[in-house]
Amino acid sequence: MAEQTESESRKLLRRLRDSLAEDSAGQARLDHITEIIAEEMRTEVCSIYLFRDADTLELCATEGLNPDSVHQTRMRLGEGLVGRAAKTGQVINEADAPSAKGFRYMPETGEEVFSAFCGVPIQRLGNGLGVLVVQSREARAFSDDEVYALEVVAMVLAEMTELGAFVGEGEALRARHTNPMLFRGGSGQEGVAEGHVYLHEPRVVVTNPVADDPVAESERLNAAVNTLRVSVDDMLKSVGQDPVDKDQREVLEAYRMFANSRSWMRRMEEDIVAGLSAEAAVEKEQSTARRRLGKSSDSYLRERLQDLDDLSNRLLRILTGQGTNPGADLPDDAILVARNIGPAELLDYGRGKLRGIVLEQGSVGSHAAIVARAWAIPLIVHAGDQITSEALNGDLLLVDGDQGLAHLRPDDSIVSAFRDKIAMQAEAQERYSNIRTLPATSQDGITVALNMNAGLIAELPSLENSGAEGVGLFRTELQFLARARVPRRAELAGIYSRVLDAAGGKPVVFRTLDIGSDKVLPYMKREDEPNPALGWRAIRVGLDKRGVMRMQLQALIRAAKGRPLTVMFPFVAQFEEFKAARQHVFDELDREKKLGHVLPEKVEIGAMLETPSLAFAPRQFFEMADFISIGGNDLKQFFFAADRENERVRRRYDTLNVSFLTFLEQIVQRCNETETPVSFCGEDAGRPIEAMCFAAMGLRSLSMRPASVGPVKHLIRRVDLSAARDMIHEASKSGEQSVRGHVMEWLRGQGPS
Repeated sequence: MAEQTESESRKLLRRLRDSLAEDSAGQARLDHITEIIAEEMRTEVCSIYLFRDADTLELCATEGLNPDSVHQTRMRLGEGLVGRAAKTGQVINEADAPSAKGFRYMPETGEEVFSAFCGVPIQRLGNGLGVLVVQSREARAFSDDEVYALEVVAMVLAEMTELGAFVGEGEALRARHTNPMLFRGGSGQEGVAEGHVYLHEPRVVVTNPVADDPVAESERLNAAVNTLRVSVDDMLKSVGQDPVDKDQREVLEAYRMFANSRSWMRRMEEDIVAGLSAEAAVEKEQSTARRRLGKSSDSYLRERLQDLDDLSNRLLRILTGQGTNPGADLPDDAILVARNIGPAELLDYGRGKLRGIVLEQGSVGSHAAIVARAWAIPLIVHAGDQITSEALNGDLLLVDGDQGLAHLRPDDSIVSAFRDKIAMQAEAQERYSNIRTLPATSQDGITVALNMNAGLIAELPSLENSGAEGVGLFRTELQFLARARVPRRAELAGIYSRVLDAAGGKPVVFRTLDIGSDKVLPYMKREDEPNPALGWRAIRVGLDKRGVMRMQLQALIRAAKGRPLTVMFPFVAQFEEFKAARQHVFDELDREKKLGHVLPEKVEIGAMLETPSLAFAPRQFFEMADFISIGGNDLKQFFFAADRENERVRRRYDTLNVSFLTFLEQIVQRCNETETPVSFCGEDAGRPIEAMCFAAMGLRSLSMRPASVGPVKHLIRRVDLSAARDMIHEASKSGEQSVRGHVMEWLRGQGPS
């Protein structure tokens, strides 16, 4: 921009700031602002539209249009040029608006005499707040300099809207962060909780979007960027030179590339020259990047946007000093709210005060979900893209992990109903505790072993409290996911040894490293795969990166210290993979023996059956495997070809589908032919109805989260499993896709629960 335009931009922003500082109501402020913008931009019209709800824009102030249309003119998101600017987040610049595609004529405004139109989204960090519009009689396109000036003004308006500067009459001028809101997402972990919001990355509040001294602001920005660069360099220095740290170094190098980007700095410097403060300049460029890259289908660009987002947030915290000590003021009943969160960050909070977690992103199989299940606290994923901007620290939040619902600032009737649900669940848990020491033996004398899943040492006390008979699945990837580097063999051996100590002689099944898909190590270069769930993951990574597998197997052998050791390989798709992995165990046992180390008293080697192909493996596979664990979460998504991270398809297919139950029964029959122990492990094992049906189909071992052991045991103990099996077989002949309805009707006939 030319110096003259830059000076005019600063003059405009200064007048806006002075207007905002006046002691006047929100409507008066808005009216004055439209006058100032129209005058400084030399246009006949300036209008401000704000969202009154998620789908509706309302004309809240205007200079040049009919004043009677204020708070009367409304349009849907995407409707007309204003609605299009709001929906796309893009500037709409039309020389002849009435003839433009999508133009909506609003006779009450009297705008038909104006040809030129420029609509600029008012948004903060990608969240749309409204649209700033200027119009002129003359048919002309607004220049790049004029559009830039309007974008800068829109940035200031967004900050002022966020701070509540325009609260007043009209639905769209109600105070933000005060109304009850409901967010719908997916259930990452079941359960219900009441607590108060704790934002993982609290929004940095920019209270000074306009600055008079561009030189001073530029110096502040440069000082903060230098501090940021030093912190990134320090992270790089902490990475070792070992080849296993190569991937982590590449990730941090990309991080440093952004921190040293000249174009990023140049754009922020230009924003400061235009009149923005250093903080506002950082936010403006962050919002622009989100608008441009946020909807990209290119996974590389989306990852780079995450890097830039993180760097911008760090830079804002350095500039303002806000949010530099996360977790310091964590309330005793915290509900953690975040866009997304890694396992290390989540583990830093600890189990003590967290009552639940709500994520805008996340996934049901992510490491955050694994930790939430380990802590037995409700988790909601895919909760939309607004809760982190709408929620404030300390807001009341009700989390219903069963339904995937989050009630923010709920009204009294919702709170009352929710507390009744919590009380009922607490009463049920008390009932389950009375049968904790009893076996899961059905009315017809069939006993089902109920084990628990775990991934942290802190979960092991649940082994005694839940009534589980052992650990049917210990996930070893958390020890890798929660570190900034590859853990050393001695570290892992110490962890695994403490797990066995805490189990107190009860069996523990260690699943080897299951990474890939949605579980990506922070120090491992992400593979750009079109379908990660079917890509390079789990045993495929282990067989290709043999050094990591060898190190983990050595750690497990040493951790046993002469005790029995049970190892299970994940995601085995064919017999050859299992044979190769099994041979690795024998090779390491031979090596440890030659080194003079104590060998386990007994070693059992099993496989997770998560791919349909393995169910049809040669008989030799079932004879060779010491045990098989059906990994229900993955097996179900591959059986139905329905991505379990995709809410639109994953709920279309019922676990009690006739085809799936028949398939499980066939697997059990193959295992029985070779007397190979078989269990079912996964979310469905912890759902009492599903668990009962699995047991009826012949499964005699189930592994689930600790909190599910009581409810599952309670149901199995009150039914006749042989009769249940006959009922399911009979129901399968009905031609219906699922037997769930038949099962529920049969259970109602079994008497009170």
